[in-house]
Amino acid sequence: MSRAIIAILREVAPEEVLAVGRSILDAGIDKIEVPLNSPRPLESIGLLVENFGQEALIGAGTVLDVAQVEAVAGVGGKLIVSPNCDAEVVAHSVALGLESWPGIFTPTEAFAALKAGATGLKLFPGNMAGPGGMKAMRAVLPKGTQVYAVGGAGPENFGEWVAASANGFGIGSAIYKTGMSAADVRTQADAIVAAYDKAFA
Repeated sequence: MSRAIIAILREVAPEEVLAVGRSILDAGIDKIEVPLNSPRPLESIGLLVENFGQEALIGAGTVLDVAQVEAVAGVGGKLIVSPNCDAEVVAHSVALGLESWPGIFTPTEAFAALKAGATGLKLFPGNMAGPGGMKAMRAVLPKGTQVYAVGGAGPENFGEWVAASANGFGIGSAIYKTGMSAADVRTQADAIVAAYDKAFA
């Protein structure tokens, strides 16, 4: 079962990324993003792709320009996540056959992202929009648009977000923080998967 959860490994280091990634995959999450403001992010993404690329969608977060899209593609990344809506980044990602998940906060940004070819939308920061903001925006979005809540969405409130029409989630500090062991990550990931399955049951 592929769950609509992107594990965000902000600040992960290449030395630990494989153990952390294995814990996440074993818990049942098969989408992993390494933000480009992490230490040596392309090295981490390359390692994840080399070891888990057949069983998971691996890529980068905090992707801000076309050169970064090229760099991620160069190490085998297939997922491009951004905090903002940059039509050039979206279009270039899609042209390279990568998934593109730009950050949006308004209907204007949402429609610009979709026009550029975005795979799906990242409502960010989710805690500012809240489930009510997502529900209101859903009323005008094209049917079938995938929207993930990122920031402020976690196992404690998955149900509220799902009720407001969230298709999935990007999960950062609730799944990984600097200094956590692979075992700690597995415990967190197990709890997130259990809450997700309950919310979508």
